[in-house]
Amino acid sequence: MPKTPILKPKQVARALERAGFILDRQKGSHAQYKKGILLVTVPLHNEELAPKTLRSILRQANMTIEELKALL
Repeated sequence: MPKTPILKPKQVARALERAGFILDRQKGSHAQYKKGILLVTVPLHNEELAPKTLRSILRQANMTIEELKALL
């Protein structure tokens, strides 16, 4: 399994938008992106995402680390 990169939430949100996800709604510091039946929640905090959080986002988006890196 490839190593999880250290990324800011805005980088992940931008990559999701490039993958075709659309901002569905935002409540406080959490944004939800939607594509078809997939719904992905991204915490928009200023610090970097924890590896476990990033893996959770990727699992929700049905993406791999390699696919995410290609979209950055």
